[in-house]
Amino acid sequence: MSSLVSPDWGETLAEHFRAQAAWGERLGSPFTAALLEGAAANIDASGWVARVMGGRDWVAADAAPLRFAGALHAAALQKRDAALVGAYTRFDAACALEAGETFAARDPDFFASFLDYAPQTNETRRAIGLLPAFLAVGADGAPMHMLELGASAGLNLNWDKFQYRTQSWRWRDEGPQIETDWRGAAPTLAPLTVASRAGCDIHPLDIFRPEEALRLRAYIWADQRERLARFDAALALAQSERTRVEQADAAAWLERRLGGELQEGATVLYHSIVWQYFPKDIRARCRAAIEAGAARATPQRRLAWVRFEHDRVLKQDGDGYSVDLQTWPGGERKLVARVDPHVRWVEAG
Repeated sequence: MSSLVSPDWGETLAEHFRAQAAWGERLGSPFTAALLEGAAANIDASGWVARVMGGRDWVAADAAPLRFAGALHAAALQKRDAALVGAYTRFDAACALEAGETFAARDPDFFASFLDYAPQTNETRRAIGLLPAFLAVGADGAPMHMLELGASAGLNLNWDKFQYRTQSWRWRDEGPQIETDWRGAAPTLAPLTVASRAGCDIHPLDIFRPEEALRLRAYIWADQRERLARFDAALALAQSERTRVEQADAAAWLERRLGGELQEGATVLYHSIVWQYFPKDIRARCRAAIEAGAARATPQRRLAWVRFEHDRVLKQDGDGYSVDLQTWPGGERKLVARVDPHVRWVEAG
């Protein structure tokens, strides 16, 4: 599950930072917004942020601002610089940038190594946007075989072990709690049977390695304590469940997983804000693998594709995010919900 970027954020690195700052403001992180605005100004002035980010041909899809914000947060979480820790405790963006400059001069290799990795947020609240589609697929009690693309560290592979709360309905009473503002009709709630689960990622993070678990935590915006608490609970669950993600190219993985007879029940392919990051040839191969699997679907061995993506990816009207569901045999496709990218609200379709 990748972080939020737009494919049309201008051409300069400072423009990328300002565009991400605007998203930080919109998504309820004033500290991140101020941090990235300040970093953009520093880049314009050829300051220290420009130096640590230099030497690379950044494009918008690289999510360079989120890599930078994650690096600073990681340094604070690791207590590598006392002034930086203090700035993050107070959520003082100006002081964080000032302390970051001192830290970067002292330990330039830290930024160089952290910036090599694309952000992975494992936004567990996205599960409540996906849940209505899963409920629709598994309503008959048939075994469900879950396949997640871009699963990162695999926290959302355990979606059926979360408890969900809205102002109008609830599902399950155990596990990490997922809440949102629900708008529209409640989904049809029923017990589900998850018979198997698997996920792939080109660069999965290993939740059993402390430095990689910390990297995941660092990508969550520091002033959003509710998100951090939700992440901590989902991480503990995944560790207790021994959750693992397969390192694999998405197309090759799907070709293998969907290459033979589908399993009895429903094979459910899903992903959230991932498709836009795949190269064009990988998307084409993924679609071909899905179409081949769909051609072999039967009423006893169904295939479902659940997508939580930008409206442009889904070819929907609008400039937001939606969840849709397509099922085979038959190929019926329907809009399940409109969603906020951090799932602060869900509007049932």
